[in-house]
Amino acid sequence: MSVADLLHLAGSPRLPADLRCADENPALAWQTLLEREGGAGFARVAGDFSVAVRLIDGRIFFAVDRFAIRPLCYRGETTTVAVSPRADELAGADATIRLQSLFEYLYFHVIPSPATIFETVLRLPPAHYGVFENGRLSVAPYWVPAFSESAAPSFPRLREEFLDLLAQATSRQLRDGKAACFLSGGTDSSTVAGMIGKVRGQPAASYSIGFEAEGYDEMAFARIAAGRFNTEHHEYYVTPDDLVRSIPAVASFYDQPFGNSSALPAFYCARMAQADGVTRILAGDGGDELFGGNTRYAKQRVFDAYRHLPAALRRGLMEPLFGSAIAAAIPGVKKASSYVQQARIPMPDRAQLGNLLSSLGLTTVLGADLLAAVDVEAPVRQQRAVWQAATTGSEVNRALAYDWRYTLAECDLPKVCGTTAMAGLAVGFPMLDDELLAFSLRLPAEYKLKGLRLRWFFKEALRGFLPDEIIVKKKQGFGLPFGVWATRHPPLRQLASSSLQSLAERGVLRHAFVNDLFARYLAEHPGYYGEMIWIAMMLEQWLQVHRPDFSVSAR
Repeated sequence: MSVADLLHLAGSPRLPADLRCADENPALAWQTLLEREGGAGFARVAGDFSVAVRLIDGRIFFAVDRFAIRPLCYRGETTTVAVSPRADELAGADATIRLQSLFEYLYFHVIPSPATIFETVLRLPPAHYGVFENGRLSVAPYWVPAFSESAAPSFPRLREEFLDLLAQATSRQLRDGKAACFLSGGTDSSTVAGMIGKVRGQPAASYSIGFEAEGYDEMAFARIAAGRFNTEHHEYYVTPDDLVRSIPAVASFYDQPFGNSSALPAFYCARMAQADGVTRILAGDGGDELFGGNTRYAKQRVFDAYRHLPAALRRGLMEPLFGSAIAAAIPGVKKASSYVQQARIPMPDRAQLGNLLSSLGLTTVLGADLLAAVDVEAPVRQQRAVWQAATTGSEVNRALAYDWRYTLAECDLPKVCGTTAMAGLAVGFPMLDDELLAFSLRLPAEYKLKGLRLRWFFKEALRGFLPDEIIVKKKQGFGLPFGVWATRHPPLRQLASSSLQSLAERGVLRHAFVNDLFARYLAEHPGYYGEMIWIAMMLEQWLQVHRPDFSVSAR
């Protein structure tokens, strides 16, 4: 009997139990699933994975898991489709840089799927599959978030189920060898550290990063969690000199430009673990997005309250009184005017009001040739489509599903997966376990955001397990004090300045904007303008290695 050809397989897929041949012959198991169910069969596969299979009839199926933890890029050809985890491997040395992707990178700080930096290479969005059949390539979702909230929730019963699922999810991610985890001192990483000790019967090895910069260091909370769970704790303080040494290497390691500034501390944390003999490390990513932990959820609920006011009150009084440009300029009225003007804008457009690129001004920031060549409305259209895709009547749940795409799949997970791979480690994400995901889909929205209380159920369920100081702390993460350091550390400032000047020479940024950034704006607001400098610098550092001769005008 002929058996399917496994062209690519990464991650740890768990195929349906009715495919008894899965362990002995994975290719036959995939063949059986796809011959029976086609692309819809991927919805029955759990775990993190990317896969490409050529069936005996010639069809090629390829897919990624629900969060695209294991990415897969593809390029359609005349008689087949080529796949690879990395866009640059498919592109070849002569592939053209896609100008629209440069714009989207500066807009999002990453290049969201299905695009890549290259014209001819695409990347599967999360929970999508592709099929090449009879010379035609098509891509579609095999799963979309569908929330079905419990009608009569019982907190004690849900709490017991949740804690059991957490333990199972953690156990599934552990392998032989030292059980290790990132530990930022936040709710999620602390939970993972504690759960490792619970399911292993011995403490985890924990790894934390600190910064000698006021407002950025949360090592004190990591130490509280390490003490609570008696972890084998390790710390490293990242310095500006570390950034100067590592920025070029980290930027160029990725298969396309990547602008999440916490990649650098994540890399140093992973490197510390690898040097200690760790081969696999667990990360806490996902808890905020599954259970309602990001501050923007509460902020948007405040704005959403406006549309529940009587229409006569909104249109007859508040909008005429507070919705004008004149009102926005009157002292004492500005705050109310700002609220009304923002509340009138629907999601997800409202969430982008603070977008760096838009706030600074497209004509101020971008080179004229680049701006003329791109569709500036494309990111908004894509975000609206993703926002509407989830099946739910709850704005909170819709915001969560939206973040599963943009915060997790496009940004935070590539950050962790990329930097751990660079350090030589494997990584697992217990919070993104399929059974925990299913649990979150039926958890009432009010259990995620209770009034304005973030991740209410998660915190209450873990009260007594986590230290109280961590339950009540504000979210921080591995935020990098790059802007502050760039004002004080000449070598770091020089690296950043030369990178942006080079990017202006390529025609991506305007020279006047770059000059103003370093002459005026950075010193005035290091955190805000430092973020813009960072994403531009990482783009230039990537180009210097992968496409040193690129310019907008010469394209």
